[in-house]
Amino acid sequence: MVDSMEPRRDLVIDGVELTVLGTAHISRASADQVRKLLQSGGYDSVAVELCRSRFNALMDPRTLAQMDLFSVIRQNRVHMVVANLVLAAYQQRLADQLGIEPGAEQRIAIRLAKDQGLNLLLIDREIGITLRRLSANLGWWKRYELFAGLLMAMLSSKSLTEEEVERLKEGDVLETAFAEFAAERQDLYVPLIEERDRYMAAKLRRELARLGARRVLVVIGAGHLKGVTKALETDRADPGEVLSELERVPPPSRWSAVFGWSLLVLVLAGFGYGFAVSPELGLDLLIGWALITGGLSALGTLLAAGHPLTILSAFLAAPLTTLNPAIGAGMITGAVELYLRKPSVGDFSRLRADVASWSGWWRNRVSRVLVVFVLSSLGAGIGTYVAGLHVAERLIHAGG
Repeated sequence: MVDSMEPRRDLVIDGVELTVLGTAHISRASADQVRKLLQSGGYDSVAVELCRSRFNALMDPRTLAQMDLFSVIRQNRVHMVVANLVLAAYQQRLADQLGIEPGAEQRIAIRLAKDQGLNLLLIDREIGITLRRLSANLGWWKRYELFAGLLMAMLSSKSLTEEEVERLKEGDVLETAFAEFAAERQDLYVPLIEERDRYMAAKLRRELARLGARRVLVVIGAGHLKGVTKALETDRADPGEVLSELERVPPPSRWSAVFGWSLLVLVLAGFGYGFAVSPELGLDLLIGWALITGGLSALGTLLAAGHPLTILSAFLAAPLTTLNPAIGAGMITGAVELYLRKPSVGDFSRLRADVASWSGWWRNRVSRVLVVFVLSSLGAGIGTYVAGLHVAERLIHAGG
């Protein structure tokens, strides 16, 4: 037995001995404890709280250089990429304060597993699926509220002592960033913590059976220790069925689509009614719509320090994209900015370091494309409602 202050549970599941170690992902004590346990010998497998994409990013920073930004924009995955970068920046800020590499205990577990020829199991759910399921649990306003909370957490100048991190034991960057929300809000707690507890337990059971492992060290965040061990001891459902259930991404709400197309019909009907009253009124409504939506989208692009031609593209595209729920202004502005200011290899290699600071998001060409997408889309979205109110007001005034 290795002496430890780290929380742990020793279990026997289906004849397999498990040492489930709870760690803090920015902690020297956690990293040291993982090293001691693996160097003590006796394990044939190591399981870590990582998915494949996080594993690749942790072990090979060049993964970001392989990101196809055009595909990210075309597939409307910008907000997902931005959320990942904000989470990484938040973890990096805490790590810089404490002078320890983010995920040090995971790196040590992976390196020693390789050195000792042990099976390595990646048991966490893909972060993209977790964020999409989280998003599906929230209304659009709560999504922006949550995203703003992430940004504020990243930009906060408050320092944490290592003792405070050890005491918090929040587990990983997701819980650390959202601990104050997730502990009180069920819509966040379920996809961030509860579902991942069940997922990691099911993945572990499936992989143990597949590999025929006999003694396994499981390295997970301490915030997951209770939930994972409970699921291991009590959940007798088929692991494959549990994993399929928890990997399913809910389809977009039909109400958002209905609302978008309904708004389009109302606006077009307003234009038609305006022209029926008088050509001058109809033209005034069209010009007002174009100036408001285009102007606010262009303002967002300007705030993102977009290229002058990108600002112009926002002004020209937003009046049209706001009338088409299937395409957003950000898809146009992001593509134009990317074409005009192609990121260098250095921009990709510095991306994680640059986004750890507010100014770095604007300095790095990769992150600036993402900022252009987000702010131009936000401007166009606000413009849609402002312009809609303008159309309604002018029609009411004309009817009176």
